[in-house]
Amino acid sequence: MAYQETKTTSYGGRIGKAFKGILAGFVMFIGGTVLLFWNEGNFVKSKRALNEAQGVTVVVESVASVDPALEGKLIHATARAETDDILSDVSFGVEVNAISLKRKVEYYQWQESSRTEKRDKLGGGEEEITTYTYSKGWSSRPVNSSEFRDPEYQNSNWTWLVFADEKSYAENVTFGAYKLPDFFIQSISGEERVDAAPAAEQISKWTTAIKLHPNAPATTTAEDAADVNLVHVDGNTVYFGAHTAAPAIGDLRVTFTKVLPKEVSLLGKVNGETFSKYIAKNGKSISRLESGAVSAEEMFAHAHNENKILTWILRLVGVVLVCGGLRAIFAIFEAIAKVVPFLGSIVGAGVGLVCVVAGVAWSVIWIAIAWLAYRPLIGIPLLVIAVGSLYWLKTKGKKEMPAVNAA
Repeated sequence: MAYQETKTTSYGGRIGKAFKGILAGFVMFIGGTVLLFWNEGNFVKSKRALNEAQGVTVVVESVASVDPALEGKLIHATARAETDDILSDVSFGVEVNAISLKRKVEYYQWQESSRTEKRDKLGGGEEEITTYTYSKGWSSRPVNSSEFRDPEYQNSNWTWLVFADEKSYAENVTFGAYKLPDFFIQSISGEERVDAAPAAEQISKWTTAIKLHPNAPATTTAEDAADVNLVHVDGNTVYFGAHTAAPAIGDLRVTFTKVLPKEVSLLGKVNGETFSKYIAKNGKSISRLESGAVSAEEMFAHAHNENKILTWILRLVGVVLVCGGLRAIFAIFEAIAKVVPFLGSIVGAGVGLVCVVAGVAWSVIWIAIAWLAYRPLIGIPLLVIAVGSLYWLKTKGKKEMPAVNAA
């Protein structure tokens, strides 16, 4: 059953809240503007750094031996990333020759979700109704149910045992005659399952700890208690609980994955018998590793594509911050008009539309200003379009004002 909380805010409270939001709005507006300007410059700098790096990259067919002639040069090569290191998780009986080993822990818990509905009241007040619902599911950490809003679900979570997530890496990974640095080792992907095999003694200790837990299953005799299996090992998963097919609150599961030695392609600056990142003239660092045999052209194409995607994501974030900031700054007008709910809704819609149009135009202006410093042929048209949009918005507003006054 859902649990609801109702909060009522007076008209004066809404006005005060709107005034407080003005400061937050300015912070969002300025932050979004700075982000947009920085993002465009970062895109161009990254693109130029990649072009510079691609122009000096030496394609090496074999890294079977260290070549002194390559010292200090940015190279592209493909070879197997190999290691003799043994990674282990002693408690769970995992031991494997691998580049990395990961332990992932999940807990079956009650989880809280909420949704809020706001209703305007005549006179300018506001009623805020928050509905809380609860569901069982797997979580990456124990959920603190003491903070749940519904008293019936408070302190409803617990867990048999607690383990930490862990990830370990091989210290010695070779790439032909070279040794890979940590930043390359940690970027090798391609996880596979690895079986767990905890010792019988360890399973016995876990079982004893669970049976001593206050929430342990009730048993009538010592024989019944001995028959209760509370630790299940299945492949790469160790499950703590009575039934793996029917999870219950308190259960947890621990899974293991590994990354085995494999063929990789890399872009890196030769530094003795290892690699470092290539530093472009503008200070940007370049290095890259991908699984499999990938040509230098493909790797740089992937890097350029990622740069474009990141730039568009940050553009969107910047525009949202600018528009959201303007909306918060001018929300005071909607709050004042809310004394009559219907009028407040109309004013709110109008303010929202103006803030979106102005925010987008403002964003385009700053993107254009940034491009003026890097790409004038693109920046100038963008600036003209943005200024034209603001001018149109201004003149449209002036034309509508007489009509409103006449009415």
